[in-house]
Parts: sequence; C-alpha cells; structure tokens
Amino acid sequence: MSTTEIRTEAPGGPSEAGGPAPRDRRSRPRARKVLTYTLLSLGMLVMVAPFLWMALSAFKTDRELGASPPAWIPSEWTLANFRKLIELLDIPQYFFNSLLVAVVVTACNLLFCSMLGYALAKLNFIGKRPVFALVLGALMVPGNLMLLPMFVMMSKMRLIDSYAALVLPFAAGAFGVFLMRQFMSSIPDELLEAARIDGAREWFIFWRIVLPLVKPALATLAIFVFLGSWNNFLWPLVATNDPDKYTLPVALATFAIDPTKANGSNGVLMAGAFLVVLPVLLVFVVLQRYFTQGIATAGLK
Repeated sequence: MSTTEIRTEAPGGPSEAGGPAPRDRRSRPRARKVLTYTLLSLGMLVMVAPFLWMALSAFKTDRELGASPPAWIPSEWTLANFRKLIELLDIPQYFFNSLLVAVVVTACNLLFCSMLGYALAKLNFIGKRPVFALVLGALMVPGNLMLLPMFVMMSKMRLIDSYAALVLPFAAGAFGVFLMRQFMSSIPDELLEAARIDGAREWFIFWRIVLPLVKPALATLAIFVFLGSWNNFLWPLVATNDPDKYTLPVALATFAIDPTKANGSNGVLMAGAFLVVLPVLLVFVVLQRYFTQGIATAGLK
C-alpha cells in the first residue's frame, strides 16, 4: 500500500464511511436525559397541581374562589377560612382523635409486624410456611371486604363508639409483616448466631441487634401506616356514631354535606382539607431519608 493511499484513508476514519460522528454519539444521551427530566417534571406538575390549588385556596376569600378566570396566587391572603372552620367545628377534638388513632395504630404495627416478621425470617417453628402463606393470602383480600366482619366483631365486644374500635382492627397488617420479613431476611444469620453463642436471648437480639438494622424499613412502614390511618374514612364512619369520636376526615365530610354549617363555603372546606394533609406532609419530611433508603434496600425478592 502506498503512502498516498494511507494519507487518504487516515483522516476520514469511520465517520466518513457513514458511521455516526463522535459528537452525535455524545448528544444522544444528553437529549434522552433532557427528554426524561422534562416528562418527569410534567408528571410532577400534574400530581402537585391539585395540592397546590387546595393549599392556596385555603387562604383565599369566597369571592376570589368564585372569580373567573381563577387566579392561583391569592391577591389578598386571609385566615378567615381557618377561623370560621374552628368556630363551626371542634377541630382540636377531631384533630386529637385522628392523631391518637394514627399514632397508636402506627406504634402497634411497628411492634407487632416487626415481631412476626422476625419470627418468619429468622426463627424455625412448626407451621412457619403456612403462616407466611396466610400472610400472602391476606394481601390479596380487599380491605372493604373486611368491614362487615370487623363491625360484627367490634359489636359483639361492645367496642363500637370507642377508640379501641378504631385501633384494634388495624393494629397489625399483612403488608407490614411481609415488608419486615423480607427486609429482615437480608440480615446475616452469622450475626445472630454470634449473639446467641455469647448468651444473648431472642428478645435481646430482636430489640438491640435486629431493630437498629431495620430502621429504614420501620420508617417506611411508619409512613405507610400513618398515612393510611390518618386518611382512613370508611371504617371510622361505620364504627363511630358519637360525634366526639369522629376523626378529622369524617368530621369534615359530615360538615361538607350539612347545609346548615358549610353553607357553600368552599374556602372553609379547602382549609379543612389543608389541615388534614399537613400532618402527613410533616411526617414524610421528617422520615424522608429513611423512607427512600427503605424503598431502595427493602429486599423484596
């Protein structure tokens, strides 16, 4: 091959032969990333827009809420909706009821689900597999299907119109047991065997060794359970007839359909909805780091 032929082939390389240029190869991942972030941002706006509208509407006057075209940002910020809501409803009592039920249900789930999850993951006992199969089967049962059996049970125990009726049916859940079992399965057995050789009992191993290692899963479970219990509407509506035992969602629903109270005031309803959502947001912000870590390392195989 002559020197002239080598010179004519070298500068062109693969790009002159019809292949993609290096700059084109670098621009494709960048364009794909821009498109991905754009779609995710649009999806986030679609999901966040209703909440932002509700939060901003809670500080608007009724006249501004009925204005056309509607305005997102209030021209005149006011707390009149919250003051009127507190005057018409016993918000501190309903808030206390919701908070008490949600905290107790969350604490019970963290304790009982982690205990059963530890037993299914790290202990050997007769009937272990049937118990786990029962947990998986319970995950497939719709929650609304259990309303009638729960109501009959609470009625026979004479617990209707009590805090116990709001807490006991949800003191432990199949999802929590499954989540804790799967997460605890990733803990090395050698670590627990070393503790047993040193003379540690099972309760000490569970409380002082296992639970500190599963904090992300506990935080994840706490957020899910607290959110579900705080927003639970159907069961508190069925299990309580006494207005003093109403939770906040039930109280707001009865307030919204009562023409003598609501009187068509959308601003007051928006203020009530904002009060319902606010505690959930605070819990999520506090436990966000553990929640993200728990989702990433939950060990769901």
